Amino acid sequence: MTTEDSTRPWLRHYAPDTPRDVPLFDAPLYSLLDTAADRYPDRQALVFQNTRLTYGTLRERAERFAGALRRAGVEPGGRVAVMLPNLPQTVEAFWGILKAGAIAVMVNPLYMETELLTNLNDAEAETLIVLDALWPRIAPLRSRLPVRRCIVTTVDDALSFPLNWLYRLKQSRQAGAAVPYDDTVLRWKDFRKDAPRLSEPVPHPITTPALLQYTGGTTGTPKGVMLSHANLGTNSRQILTIIGETAAARHSFIALLPFFHVYGLTTGITIPAALAAVTLPLPRYVPQDVLRLIDKHKPSVFPGAPAVYASLLQQKSLPEHDLGCIRLCISGSAPLPPDIFRKFQELTGASILEGYGLTEASPITHINPRDPQRQKIGSIGLPLPGTDARIVDADKGGAPLPPGQEGELVVRGPQVMQGYRNRPEETAATLRDGWLYTGDIAVMDEEGYFFIRDRKKDLVLVGGYNVYPREVEETLREHPDVEEAVCIGVREALRGETLKVYVMPRAGAKLRRADVIAWCRQKLASYKVPRLVEFREDLPRSSVGKVLRRALREEEERRQAEKTPEE
Repeated sequence: MTTEDSTRPWLRHYAPDTPRDVPLFDAPLYSLLDTAADRYPDRQALVFQNTRLTYGTLRERAERFAGALRRAGVEPGGRVAVMLPNLPQTVEAFWGILKAGAIAVMVNPLYMETELLTNLNDAEAETLIVLDALWPRIAPLRSRLPVRRCIVTTVDDALSFPLNWLYRLKQSRQAGAAVPYDDTVLRWKDFRKDAPRLSEPVPHPITTPALLQYTGGTTGTPKGVMLSHANLGTNSRQILTIIGETAAARHSFIALLPFFHVYGLTTGITIPAALAAVTLPLPRYVPQDVLRLIDKHKPSVFPGAPAVYASLLQQKSLPEHDLGCIRLCISGSAPLPPDIFRKFQELTGASILEGYGLTEASPITHINPRDPQRQKIGSIGLPLPGTDARIVDADKGGAPLPPGQEGELVVRGPQVMQGYRNRPEETAATLRDGWLYTGDIAVMDEEGYFFIRDRKKDLVLVGGYNVYPREVEETLREHPDVEEAVCIGVREALRGETLKVYVMPRAGAKLRRADVIAWCRQKLASYKVPRLVEFREDLPRSSVGKVLRRALREEEERRQAEKTPEE
């Protein structure tokens, strides 16, 4: 056994045709789109309702959008925020921003006031692309944002005749807040009109950021993760070596994972472009819409989260739909329960690859091999080619621990971020000696397969979304009738975890569950709103008065264990 094999036992379990490393993607990320458009200009790139865009058309639209950005004053390195659901405009804007030499800032359309102010101000985004339906959320904040120009698009911008006309007619009959268009608030079509084509060179793709993605990182404080063209491009290349597909297969990807999340962006925009594949965007997840889309378009690749697979299996109409077209599923964001894995595989006959990643790693670092004989259900799999991983002491870091011993998972590789924007101390704490400290507690077995055991950080995974208890707690402490609040995650079969808050009301206050929920709905994205509320006169504390979150989790686990099946 070589020294390399002893320190990287996973290499022995790669498929015979899987390389141990991949070449660094030393090019602009938009070259993925250019290559697809050069080789397959007439191949469909996007299909949405009655609109179909070829790769040749998508490239032209992206370059005209880039020209429009430059005409409006956006220079290379400028930050352009995109606050859209999964629509063709989101894809066009993303590639157009990169072709203008600017940096894309993908913003969750569910974000409320505090989240928008924090992220957009930190990014210093002077341009915002937003859906008209979201304008009421942006309008009151404009004086407190750095945004100088807003480009407003509508759903009908994504439709062709006659659906676009019918949609406008329907909207005209519904009362809603009108967007005050002027020279700083521009219609999507007017902004792009007669713009010259532009494709700005990227002299240093290894270090030049393409994406500024906000995340709570390992602490819960929102931070902008700077991902370079090479970070994202190399990660796509690493994934393709594992799934073993090429453009010749003519794949189509169902894109229900949100593009504003780096997992959804990678599996819905960059990897499809690398394969010259069709992307089928879904603006929101509705199980019946997914099943109808599968019936109509026969997608071959289905990236999803465990909650998605589980909810589809629960649909009463499932026997009426044929999911046999799906050949490959990629699962991430939360552990995939073994029974869901087996049921979905039996239903589709597809290869299901469970993996692991985080925003700071573009995002994927581990994935199970495609060969079923090399998979370990319940494992996050093996490090991607060119990725190194080890388990270290969770408190001290340092030297790798032996197989079978739990500790913190640390990784390094070409997909690891450039750092956090404007946060050198947090960057130094997370990136140490070239290693990314993930904050996740894991173990590696003798064969180099990794298993996540717990989280060092207090992250809660709700339906595949990251929620940091501190943010929920601080929001509740702003309520005039709340003395203190603590948030934890309660395990649930479908959603992964559900948020529960323990609330200590102020003396004399008469708080109800509905009051707590309503307050959170006003200030937080919907998936951050707790579903369970328990009022307490006091909370378990340490000798120095610190609330013992772990004690509340253990209490909840005991309560769940004592429930009868009927409960």
